[in-house]
Amino acid sequence: MASNSSAAHGDPVPSRDSIDSGSDTMGNPDDHDDTPVLEQRDGSEASVGEHVLPRTGLHRGLSARQVQMIAIAGTIGTGLFLGTGKSLANGGPGSLLIAYLITGFIVYITLLLLGEMATQYPIAGSFTAYSGRFFSPSYAFALSWNYWANDAISVAGDLTAAQLVLEFWDVKYPWVASLVFWLFLVAVNSFHVNAYGELEYWLSSLKIITIIIFIIVGILVNVGVNQPGYIGARNWHIEGAPFKDGFAGFAKVFVTASFAYGGTESLGITAGETKNPSRNMPRVVKFVFWRIIIFYVISIFLIGLNVPWNYPNLSTRSAATSPFTIVFSMIGSNVAASFINAVILTSVLSAGNHALFAGTRLLYSFAAAPKPIAPRIFARTTKRGVPLIALLTTSSISILCFGSSFIGTGQLWGWLQNLVGVSNQIAWFSIGLASFRFRRAWTAQGKSLNELKFHLSWTKVWGPPFVIVATLFLILVQGYSSFTPVFASVDFVSYYIEIPLMAVFFAGYILYLRPWKTSGQPWYKLDLPDLKTVDLVSQQYEEQEVDRLDDQKREERLKGKTGILWRVYYLIA
Repeated sequence: MASNSSAAHGDPVPSRDSIDSGSDTMGNPDDHDDTPVLEQRDGSEASVGEHVLPRTGLHRGLSARQVQMIAIAGTIGTGLFLGTGKSLANGGPGSLLIAYLITGFIVYITLLLLGEMATQYPIAGSFTAYSGRFFSPSYAFALSWNYWANDAISVAGDLTAAQLVLEFWDVKYPWVASLVFWLFLVAVNSFHVNAYGELEYWLSSLKIITIIIFIIVGILVNVGVNQPGYIGARNWHIEGAPFKDGFAGFAKVFVTASFAYGGTESLGITAGETKNPSRNMPRVVKFVFWRIIIFYVISIFLIGLNVPWNYPNLSTRSAATSPFTIVFSMIGSNVAASFINAVILTSVLSAGNHALFAGTRLLYSFAAAPKPIAPRIFARTTKRGVPLIALLTTSSISILCFGSSFIGTGQLWGWLQNLVGVSNQIAWFSIGLASFRFRRAWTAQGKSLNELKFHLSWTKVWGPPFVIVATLFLILVQGYSSFTPVFASVDFVSYYIEIPLMAVFFAGYILYLRPWKTSGQPWYKLDLPDLKTVDLVSQQYEEQEVDRLDDQKREERLKGKTGILWRVYYLIA
């Protein structure tokens, strides 16, 4: 990548390349000659500076069908199926619905901004790379490691949630199942990226079918088709509802809502391995709106109607029950309840699979950058393009899930949920910052935003500032409940520990480099890129011949006699 930013800020501070993922080697090689790993399909070694890596790096093996399905339901997992129970118990049905609506809107705008950058620069590392390129390498360094920890902890959280789901069948040693699931996830991710994509496609398809069935069953249960008779809005009027614990309960729901929506931003990470990203990434991002409305809001509304906030074991220190399982049990069939619980278990695997994939690719991108922020060994890949060492390192954090025996499964899962939820919010905040700086740089260099490969003009003025302010507000206020009625130190730590950790990583990066010693300028002038000279050319994806043939084939299908059927196929596939 031929960035001119280091020239603008002096040699002592690494350019945005130090955080940028140069690992995306699947584009036009002429656009970034100094990318860390050169494209070779013959299995020969590729050099990275003075280092030699055994493979070429990542492969563009995710099809439009797989990426679309991952976008629709890939990250739907414990947050929706199990976390909604904790949200309902904490805030009541009113807080649950409003908090998920607000968070869903923030996520949608965030994904539009990310999609704009990911379509222009489809690289592994995604928003962490954009933060370093357009905002601050020091901040991006802190963000990168924070988000890698997010994904690693998410895997641990999903394996812990699996233990909670298994309690429905009174499994004696649920930690054994977590170990088996861990081995399965590592094995799947050890194969070609297409194995990950195909597994996610079918698991996501199952989740979509399940949610549709749940919506139908939820409506039937509410109108009284089976026991316990007509429910209507009765659970909104019981004692404590609809806003349990007032503002404290309402604020507490935001972190679990953020956990539920979390992972959507990692779609940008899949851009580095997505075929024809110029066409597929905008399609994926636009579809998020319908995903939020159909899969989250309608499901949340029905849960609030049918399940009382004080349902036994909905969310306790030692246990948690899925509202989805509760609703299915209301139709009077243990078989139906067992079926939905089994589906929830597969969704846990799906969410863990997605988090492990994203965390592995992030760690790979840290090491594969021209100026790495992780040891080069993490950039080594197998002949199938799998960063195996990064995979094993990321998955090793999952040992946290086995702490449930000492803490209590419900309690441990709640803490992990808080950590991941806050980390998701920091990621959304960072996407807003990166987008704000990217758009300003684009216009500062005489370009029109309409020249971008993907841009929605209605977000032009307010999009990035809205995301920045809204997510910052969530980060600061959601821990209000830890102060009242008495100060809860552990809850406080789980809500806010990531803020000082980000500051430590940020300061440590600056102090380690000490750029002011050689330049004589304040560090902040060296760390903040000049919008007029920041590199806007490198790592843009140039369409390949296979992309043009794919587009041509698509147009021919749409114009043919079966064009209507193909339109439906491209809408859902």
